[in-house]
Amino acid sequence: MIKKFLCGLTAMLIAGASVFAMSAPEGKSYYSPNKKIGVTINGGEHIQYSITLNGETILAPSPISLKLTKDNWSKGSIKSIKSKSVASETIVAPLYRQKSYETGGYTEVTVSTYAGYNIIFRIYDEGVAYCYALNKKGEVIIYDELADFTLPTDNTVYLSHSTNPRKQVAMAFQNNYQVTPISKANDKILAFFPIAVDCGNGAKMVITEAELESYPGMFVMAQPANKSLKAEFANYPKSMAKYDWRQQSYVTETEEYIAKVQGKRNLPWRVIAISECDTQLPVNNLVYSLSSPNRIGDVSWVKGGKVAWDWWNDWGVYGVDFEVGINTQTYKYYIDFASENGIEYIVLDEGWYNPKSGDMLTIIPEIDLEELVAYGKAKNVEIILWTVFNVLDEQLEAACQKYSEMGIVGFKIDFLDRDDQTATEMAYRIAETCAKYHLTVDYHGYYKPTGMSRTYPNIVNYEAVFGMEEAKWQPIKDMPENDVTIPFIRILCGAVDFTQGGMNNASKENFQPIYNDPMTQGTRCHQLATYIVYDSPLVMLADSPTAYKKEQECVDFIVSIPTVVDKTIIPQGKMAEYVVTARQAGDNWYVGGMTDWNSRDITVDFSFLGEGDYEATIFTDGKNADKYAYDYKSEKKVINKSTKLDIHMAKGGGFAITLIKK
Repeated sequence: MIKKFLCGLTAMLIAGASVFAMSAPEGKSYYSPNKKIGVTINGGEHIQYSITLNGETILAPSPISLKLTKDNWSKGSIKSIKSKSVASETIVAPLYRQKSYETGGYTEVTVSTYAGYNIIFRIYDEGVAYCYALNKKGEVIIYDELADFTLPTDNTVYLSHSTNPRKQVAMAFQNNYQVTPISKANDKILAFFPIAVDCGNGAKMVITEAELESYPGMFVMAQPANKSLKAEFANYPKSMAKYDWRQQSYVTETEEYIAKVQGKRNLPWRVIAISECDTQLPVNNLVYSLSSPNRIGDVSWVKGGKVAWDWWNDWGVYGVDFEVGINTQTYKYYIDFASENGIEYIVLDEGWYNPKSGDMLTIIPEIDLEELVAYGKAKNVEIILWTVFNVLDEQLEAACQKYSEMGIVGFKIDFLDRDDQTATEMAYRIAETCAKYHLTVDYHGYYKPTGMSRTYPNIVNYEAVFGMEEAKWQPIKDMPENDVTIPFIRILCGAVDFTQGGMNNASKENFQPIYNDPMTQGTRCHQLATYIVYDSPLVMLADSPTAYKKEQECVDFIVSIPTVVDKTIIPQGKMAEYVVTARQAGDNWYVGGMTDWNSRDITVDFSFLGEGDYEATIFTDGKNADKYAYDYKSEKKVINKSTKLDIHMAKGGGFAITLIKK
């Protein structure tokens, strides 16, 4: 049995320079700085590694290798193994869940092979990562990569599967989680990262990757008979075509290899985040720590904030004396609404250019974009433009120059829907060019975050989530469970564009998917809590100005919540059941909680607060929220660090609190 440990709010920091570097035999174990996590490395047909937590195996011996020729895998022959201790460092993290943090240091193990590459392992207190370091001249073709994640027992796994059975590597990376013993997992459909494994007795692993640059992303296929997850990759594209609508590109034919890379480089990090209790997962920093530092220099121009958004509410404005649609007058109305409420941005979503044309340099005649930009700036509201990935990429320099000079501040970029090598290269290319023109980036229709926000801090959000838009068209009944699962798995990897803020809230029994007048599942306070629980430096108010004007108290509360914070902690929570998140911004704190379809009573302990009193504004589920999900109660109280507050969350419910230092 894995010994239970209390989960603290701070990590032990490891100081000092490297303390040892030596050759070592196969089969030796190497440990994290706090000695809880161990990695054992062996040779054989393939190099294998296994992981222990507090002496108990959580990952059984798992083979890894590269296929550098068409027919043969690299042999698992180890030339030497060297290890060293690396000191803790401070990482500055603009627009991240905390403005800076200490890594805690790590043990680095370098396995030298006879195959022309090394394998580098890093063992942190919060998990394990490994990557291949290639050492060849010229271009290298990689035909495949072997990565089996072999489980020691019939562990429960949390898998998010492809939604495209015909072409599984091409989809929007949006699905909820299948929770099942590995022996009963779906072995026909690929699962995409991040995924989670229940290791027993409260411990969990989240498996994902970092530094996914010029290389395809990893999927896994469950192997129930072997109790393992086997890596698979999209092959390198050979030919492309475009869909008539949106001119979105897609792969029609592939090469027989997965990547072609320069021979002296490191491949992406395979990341295994490890926790002893669930509350450690939403604040695990491995993906960010393993990614390349800032490449764009000064980032003071990159701003977070809130966005009045048109698409989710289907341009749902009414009670006005103009024809609502994709036109100048409608967007002036959105700007007026944003300005009146201190909302920093609006998005012009699909339709401001003709999507069938694939030409984002030509604006439709119904919109005077220059007039809108000037109108917005006069009212302190900036404009973000939606576009399709390859459409922007094909006009990249011209589009960035034109719209930055016009006064546009960023792009919401959609419909990549793949993560082969050319797709990941496009993502880096767009981020770099947008940064050159001081344009903020929101990656929508995109694969999971892999640390690019550290490298290009102008990337402020990623979708890759079963978000609220799904409620527009699916008769789903388990959205609240999804909502309290993603903080522990998906958000570990990076910020999320969940597109929240719906005011038409429905109970499980009353919910219906309605495209042009959408509902949300769960209570009003569940929606409000997402603005605190989810990492989102750029966050949507997805409902229409008309809906929000009927709910001014909720709008005022949402707008009062900062999107860029100094510190994040998770006082309570259990994966797929409930979560409580607390964030500090300056002297003030913000606390939000959400539950699944089970009502729940909790006690919030405010001992994390500083000294003195705080003026608390508290939104909780109303007495009748189980039936009428829009029912809520708001109140004000004075709270200090000795306060313990009992809160009831209705089915699919939540709560949200702002704490302003007096």
